[in-house]
Amino acid sequence: MKIKLLAFGLAFFGLAMTGCQSVKPWQRGTLADYTMRGDRDPLGEGQMDHVYFSREMATGGKGVGGGGCGCN
Repeated sequence: MKIKLLAFGLAFFGLAMTGCQSVKPWQRGTLADYTMRGDRDPLGEGQMDHVYFSREMATGGKGVGGGGCGCN
């Protein structure tokens, strides 16, 4: 029982510490690379738009301001 509790505590601590990472100024160029962009693949973005349209039965709303009435 003690070993399982200790193992669980160490695993939890290890997982909790993985999100604690600071980015150095000279590393920001790597994160700003073109390959890190979510919209770098227009074909993939179009496919994901189709998936969301098929699931939600709604389209649009990307960068277009609306009045909030739902009449796009």
